[in-house]
Order: sequence, then C-alpha cells, then structure tokens
Amino acid sequence: MALCLAVPSRGMADGERPGEFDYYVMSLSWSPSWCALEGDARRSPQCRDDSGHGWVLHGLWPQYHRGWPSYCRTTEAQPSPAMTAAMVDIMGTPGLAWHQWRKHGVCSGLSARAYFDLSRRAYASITRPAVFRNLDRPVRLPATLIEEAFLKENPQLEPDMLTVTCRDGRIQEARICLSRDLTPVPCGRDVVRDCTLRDALFDPMR
Repeated sequence: MALCLAVPSRGMADGERPGEFDYYVMSLSWSPSWCALEGDARRSPQCRDDSGHGWVLHGLWPQYHRGWPSYCRTTEAQPSPAMTAAMVDIMGTPGLAWHQWRKHGVCSGLSARAYFDLSRRAYASITRPAVFRNLDRPVRLPATLIEEAFLKENPQLEPDMLTVTCRDGRIQEARICLSRDLTPVPCGRDVVRDCTLRDALFDPMR
C-alpha cells in the first residue's frame, strides 16, 4: 500500500505506449489485512486506531487480455502533492496514490488528474458490502464468502468479473474487471487468482 521502490519485472511489458490496453482491473484491498502484514511495521498513518479504512482502492490498472503494461513513457505532468493527498480518503496514503500513478496511471493515456478522477469514479461504482464494516473481532471464513457478498451487493457483476485473493492466510483483495468506461467485464485468465482458503483470517476495521 505504501510507496514501493522494487524494480519492475521486464516480463510485464514495462515502458509500453500509454493508452494501449484492453480493460482495467480495479483492486480493492482490505486495509486491516495490509496493516497486519505490512502497514503496522511501517507505522503507516493508514493503520492508526480509528482510521476507519475498510476496502481501500489499491489501484486502477490498465490490463491487456494477457499481461499488462506498466511504467509507460508519458509526457503527462506528474501529480502534485495536493492531488495525491486528495486521494487519501479512498487510498489510505498519498504515497500509494503516487506509486499507482507512476506504475499504472502513466499507461492509461490520461493526465494525472483525469486518472485519479476515473479511479474515484471506479471506486464509487462498486458497493462495498456493509456487513464487513460491522465486525468487532477477527473471524475465519471461506474466501468465497467475500466474493458472494460483493456479488449480492452488485447485481451488475457476474462471477467471472471478480476475483478474491489471499496472502499469508488472510483475505487480501477483491479485484474487479472494468471496461474503459467502467462497465464490468469478464476478467482475463491471468487476473483470476481465486483464493481457495476455507478459513482465511479477516480482521475487523480499526
């Protein structure tokens, strides 16, 4: 969730031309899981008590039907600190917003402002199940229950338009595939990474 400085893999079409992609993957991260795995150790402000973060926007990623572009060469201006700070309410930290622009937003063919505006619209287009906000203790549950809850709250979604991922035994993300105009579409095979855990740990919001 915080700024990552890892060198990107050359196998994922780094440096492709911006605007050349097939659809978007919107990744929603369960903030308490990220905090337990990484954020607490980093003392991220996203993980403070009473932060109120549940499903946060990890990113809106341009995607090919197979593979994805990243770190595209762009002539668009970099986002200002005010722009990235304005995304904190749905992304948790300005550092994440900056990193998502640098790695994925530059491949959208949009300006930074337009990319963040589109990201906010994408986030608003999907209802995050309210039931998960009401937990008062950690629970263990089948990962399929997360998918079922999203499908119930979003009748526009079909099962092949959504995948739920886990990491280190915890629910990690819900990833939803969207067209360029943010209509839900089927996900490509390389996006579908359904978690099969029947006892995934799911922490309550802080």
